[in-house]
Amino acid sequence: MIAYLNGIFTYKSPTTVYVDVNGVGYEVNISLNTYSKIQNLDKGKLLIYYQVKEDGHTLYGFSDAAEKDMFTLLISVSGVGAATARMMLSGMKPDEITTAIAMNDPKILQSVKGIGKKTAERLILELKDKIGKVSENQTISTGAYNNTLSFDALNALVALGISRPVADQAIKKVTQSDNSITDLEELIKKALKAI
Repeated sequence: MIAYLNGIFTYKSPTTVYVDVNGVGYEVNISLNTYSKIQNLDKGKLLIYYQVKEDGHTLYGFSDAAEKDMFTLLISVSGVGAATARMMLSGMKPDEITTAIAMNDPKILQSVKGIGKKTAERLILELKDKIGKVSENQTISTGAYNNTLSFDALNALVALGISRPVADQAIKKVTQSDNSITDLEELIKKALKAI
């Protein structure tokens, strides 16, 4: 099993990257999300999902654990293959998929090319409980937070039993109205009042 590849990016396209690791070149399939994060890098580390099928072995690469975890969840749904999961992660960020599933909104998922109404409903049905558990375990991190204060506040609210989408909206509301908050406790209290 290959957990990650750390090497030189010798070729990059929006769907594929070649990673040279000590003279061995690996062809890795990527999403647009990952491409946007590595397009200006000459070298780096990609987390790998290694798929073995009768007709070949395929590597899928991810710039962060949130995307890899979401990919693994998506392909666990019957009828959703690696190509469809990669397409979804090219059209949406992992936290956007999490929010759409948590909010029971198939229309957001249907905005991705190749995802019809039945597939969107199946994704929600099969992943709603898993998304909740994953969110509580914090293995999927929210890419929407570029500062640790908001991210820590979100995790604290989730630990208090508030659903992630509700906590997310409350924190965004508070930080948009007052971006001078630097104290975690103050942010949590104001977010609780905003719920």
